[in-house]
Amino acid sequence: MAEEIRAEMVANVWKVVASVGDAVEDGDTLVILESMKMEIPVVAESDGTISQLAVNEGDVVQEGDLIAVIE
Repeated sequence: MAEEIRAEMVANVWKVVASVGDAVEDGDTLVILESMKMEIPVVAESDGTISQLAVNEGDVVQEGDLIAVIE
């Protein structure tokens, strides 16, 4: 079953660490967001493979926006 990773706050996408096709484990960092000069890592919540990355460095995400899909 696919797991959708969504933004928990309004933030800038500072760095994209993972790529589509990467195998990830629970706790691996996918993307680093920046909000109010703080870096917030967005981590995988399960093991799997990244099937979609919906953000690029420099994007602005709103709360609830899709960041990645892990299958």
